Parts: sequence; structure tokens; C-alpha cells
Amino acid sequence: MLDLAWPWLLILLPLPWFVWRFSPAVTQSQQSALQVPFLEAMEQAVGASVVDKRRSRLWILLLVYLAWCLLLVSAARPQWLGEPVPQQREGRDMMLAIDLSESMLEEDFELGNRLINRLIATKVVAGDFIERREGDRIGLILFGEQAYLQAPLTHDRQTVKQLLDEAQVGLAGKTTAIGDAIGLAVKRFKEMQNEQRVLVLITDGTNTAGAIEPDKAAELAAVEGLKIYTIGIGRDRSQRGLISRFFGGGTSQIDEVALKNIAAKTGGQYFRARDLAQLSEIYTLLNELEPIGQDEDFYRPVVSLYQWPLLAGVFLLCITALWQKRRV
Repeated sequence: MLDLAWPWLLILLPLPWFVWRFSPAVTQSQQSALQVPFLEAMEQAVGASVVDKRRSRLWILLLVYLAWCLLLVSAARPQWLGEPVPQQREGRDMMLAIDLSESMLEEDFELGNRLINRLIATKVVAGDFIERREGDRIGLILFGEQAYLQAPLTHDRQTVKQLLDEAQVGLAGKTTAIGDAIGLAVKRFKEMQNEQRVLVLITDGTNTAGAIEPDKAAELAAVEGLKIYTIGIGRDRSQRGLISRFFGGGTSQIDEVALKNIAAKTGGQYFRARDLAQLSEIYTLLNELEPIGQDEDFYRPVVSLYQWPLLAGVFLLCITALWQKRRV
């Protein structure tokens, strides 16, 4: 969009007319220091008629006025405004810690008409959650017997989602090191400056491995200002089928007391997801508890165009000066 930075300067456009109209008339004696009474007769003798002379003078006046207009437009700073571009929003630093222990293979979630395991359910819901967190830096921790950083905090949500999709049960061992996952998150957040630090920890079991106890890790997190939301996923034992209940399934038992303590110590909250709908509701609630930044600042790219009318005006003045010189 074409715009003028100082459009009020255009009120000076009729200034030359006002000067001509209200300035004192110039007498014949002031127009020329040397009076040549027979000059007009000489011009007629060489073929320069009075009409041509007046027409030439009129053209010069028009060119000078046009040059004045162009210079004034240049002074008004014409510029091209591009489309509004949203500025990068400063959101939260949010880390997802996903349990990859063997029990995450338990197929007790339904998607459509088929059963899916807990890890796939987590990928479906958490992947959508990641995509919605525009402006936040998202990181990914995977843990089993050990915890490791799969993706550091980044604005590249697509990469984080892809890394989550590629995660496989057993990748970090068969047991569950909840304390180590929290400890790793504390270590990573400690290196960051953002004060809005959130860890979403998803597990279906009890801490059975690792070098640090969950309670101790939660205390360290609280000291560093890291808020932890814990999510226990998986159906209750009473909700499982007989075959699953008595022959192999449901070996995991969620330590809800520990997960509640972790959340309470860090100012977070504990959630329980027994099916896909509940898990989805939890992530919706997380979006409400930790709202996405609503910074509405935009900027429009600006391209200055003042040089073009400036060059055109100077060019016209040069043409006028040359024309005037030839007339003399």
C-alpha cells in the first residue's frame, strides 16, 4: 500500500500560486537592468513571434510547477507498506517428558473402532498440543530406564512433533525413571533465561529406576521455578477385560500419590487420563492453564520511495534551466 509519512506537507502545493498572486508586481525597469527598446522588434525580425514567446513561457512555468510538486511529494516521504507481519511472540519454555517404558505398549485406548497403545494415544494428543503452542519454545524428553533429551527447547514445533512420532517403546529401557526425567528438565531449564518454565510429564507407571527420587527432583524443580503438570495415563484395572486383567496385561500401576506430590510441590496439577477423550481434555485444560501468548504486535515492511520523485523533480529543473538558457 502506498503511503505518505508526512502528508501534511502537500498543503504547500499551491504556495507558488499564492506567491505569484499576492507578491508586488514587478515593474518593467526591475525585470531587466538593461533596457533594449527595440528587442521585441529584433525577435520578430528573426521569426520569434510574441505568441511563441508566451507559449514557451507558459511551458516553463508548468515545468517549474511540476518540479515543485515532485519535490514536495518527495519531502512528504512516499513509502510502500507491505502486508502486516506478526512479530515473534515470546511465549513459555515448555518441555514434554514422555514415558517410553514397556508398559506403554498396553492397548487400552480406543481410536475409532480399534485399540491403540498408550504411546500412540500420547502421540496423537500431544502432537496436536505441540502444533497449537505457537510462540512457545517446546522441548522433548524421553525416558525409560534412563532419561535423555530428544529435542532441546525450540520454536521448531514441527521437528519436535516429528521426533515424538518417531519415539518407540523400549528406546530408553524397560523401566521408569521419573526422577531422572525431572532432573534432566531442571538442568536444561537452568540454562535458560525465560521465567515461564513448564514441564508436562506423562507416565503410566511408578518410578522404578534412575539416580534421583521423584520427590527430590520435584524439590529441585520448585527451587528453579519449574512448574510440573503430571499426567497418569491408562485405564484402571477394573476397566480392563478379563483376559487383559489375568493374563499379562495391566502390569503397570500408576503411582498417583507420587505424581500428585510432584505437581503440588511445583505449583502444577495432576491429571488422570483413562481414555483418549480424557487425555484430549487434559491438553485442552493445559492450554487454558498455560495460555498461549496473545501478543498482537505487528509490523509492516516499509520501502522508501522518496528518491524517485526527487530525481524526477531535479531532472525537470535541469530541463527548464537549459530551455531558459536557449531562449536567452
